[in-house]
Amino acid sequence: MTRSYSTQAVEATEPVPQRHLRAVPAGTEPRGFVLYVGIDDAKAAAAGTDLGAIVEQLKKLTAQLVPTAETYAAVALAPAGAGGRDVDVVRLALQDPSALAKHRQAPEPEPEKRAGVVIDLSRKRLVLDEETAGVTYKEFELLQYLVLREGRTIERAELISALWSDSDDEDAPNERTIDVHVRRLRSKLGAYEDVVRTVRGVGYRFDRHADVSVRYASTPSPDFF
Repeated sequence: MTRSYSTQAVEATEPVPQRHLRAVPAGTEPRGFVLYVGIDDAKAAAAGTDLGAIVEQLKKLTAQLVPTAETYAAVALAPAGAGGRDVDVVRLALQDPSALAKHRQAPEPEPEKRAGVVIDLSRKRLVLDEETAGVTYKEFELLQYLVLREGRTIERAELISALWSDSDDEDAPNERTIDVHVRRLRSKLGAYEDVVRTVRGVGYRFDRHADVSVRYASTPSPDFF
């Protein structure tokens, strides 16, 4: 007896991929959209246009597609030299929720390590973050006078007497002259300007700072007494 077997081919079907839909709260409906465009003035100029012209063209295109559509454009302002992709900077500047969330989750950058201040009394030199500062002789004398009297407030009259004692009567400075020299010295100290403290109504002083080191001369300074 002959038996026959029949086989039935079963065609495998590929599963239909499901689109990932963003969860939308119940009772809401779409009312528009936001298009973030990352481009600065330089890139627009290189393409022979500007940001204003691009915005106008996009608004015209929207009006052609949907004459009843309403449009509003906002320019994103960011600090000069901000790093990262232009579109990411724009999203962050315009307070895009997802961009803000990502920014909050990003690790805080480590603070930049600075070398600090070196007041080299032996070489009459001021070094800021390993770079020599261009202070004048009189500015360094002023700083040195305060450093050698650390923790004591020095009156302007004492500074005039000590640092300008050899001046002629016509060239003798006044208290305003001391303030000018201190202001110039502070401007050159930059981020370390608080090395020279002002005691209102009295004068100036130097206090110990963690980021300031003083290199003393091998022999006592002639103005240290």
